[in-house]
Amino acid sequence: MKTIARFKHIYIDEVAVSDSGKTSLFAVMNKSGNYPLAEIKWYGPWRQYCFFPLDGTVWNNSCLRDVLGFINRLMRERKNERK
Repeated sequence: MKTIARFKHIYIDEVAVSDSGKTSLFAVMNKSGNYPLAEIKWYGPWRQYCFFPLDGTVWNNSCLRDVLGFINRLMRERKNERK
């Protein structure tokens, strides 16, 4: 695992790369307890990275903003690679 981003309450690790090597799977982790809260992964039908929270997790606006910013960054990078 490789930590890709750190925020106030969460951090994001890259945990796997697809067989094609084109997309990655990310774990969103709780910073204080180091336990998983969600996944961010490519969702083919929508052709974009999406957020998949684990059951029983609660999200405030700042954590959701951090996740959204991270997904937006992934999509910008993907778009730039395709040029």
